Amino acid sequence: MKPIQNSQLAGLLEDILGDELEAFIEWMSQPLPNSIRINTLKVEKDELIGRLESQGFRLKPLDFYDAAFRVEHEPFPIGKTLEHFLGHFYVQELASMIPPLVLEPKPGEKVLDIAAAPGSKTTQMAQMMENTGVIVANDVNIDRIRALSHNIDRLGVLNTIITEFDGYKFGFLTPNTFDKVLIDAPCSALGTLHRSPEVARWWSWGRVGMLVRTQRALILAGYQALKPGGVMVYSTCTLVPEENEGTVDFLLSRHPEAEVLPFQDFGFKMDEALVGWRRKTYDPKVKAARRLYPHRNKTEGFFIAKIRKPT
Repeated sequence: MKPIQNSQLAGLLEDILGDELEAFIEWMSQPLPNSIRINTLKVEKDELIGRLESQGFRLKPLDFYDAAFRVEHEPFPIGKTLEHFLGHFYVQELASMIPPLVLEPKPGEKVLDIAAAPGSKTTQMAQMMENTGVIVANDVNIDRIRALSHNIDRLGVLNTIITEFDGYKFGFLTPNTFDKVLIDAPCSALGTLHRSPEVARWWSWGRVGMLVRTQRALILAGYQALKPGGVMVYSTCTLVPEENEGTVDFLLSRHPEAEVLPFQDFGFKMDEALVGWRRKTYDPKVKAARRLYPHRNKTEGFFIAKIRKPT
């Protein structure tokens, strides 16, 4: 990745990362190794490992999740294997697997994935739920819904209903309904610069402002759709405080009873959420959320907050 020419973005990253900006840019200049999640709905883990290794792939198991593997050698793209076509695994970035693990959907529960496409986290949750209960997998974009539908079919997911709504509508369409809600919100994607360098060209505070409006609507709707006692995870793949801590702080300003819960780090280097940004001070409860910086973890960048609606 070349030095950042976008002055607005360069200023933001310097403010957030300080002395670590150079390490961030260096890491984002490197291709990210592939990782996969073995789909135990369709195949036994050892059986798939044997099949892939017989074709020359080298896989490294990872401690944080028994279905997660780093691909250390690819004789050809792993996404072109028969096993991928058959839905025996999903090519999924490691940090992307964390929000469902934090949410902990259980067999038999009712779960809302409010911005689900293309389906990596939806299918992971179905796997965690052993294909029982029900997941409402929603997206507003029909092209992305086609990808979501394809992946749900490919991975043998049977407990999922696909809907096409503006996500904010779930707050009044299905209030107090779901045991768990996942909001992997549309965001400015600064945690993915290594594979999407074009983000650095289009990033602007104007775009962030539009995204924040969407994120605020989604987090309010997700909270309203939760049953009392239910749990919601709000996540993004960006580093922008307004999209992360600022959005959780907005929810707390509307619902001060909401609880921001601590969660395990799964062996990653996670930083506490910011307690303030520039001239803004956030609700102290926001601190329980976590930031995952890409250069410290050799992953994408992520923000994750776990929120409970009291009974």
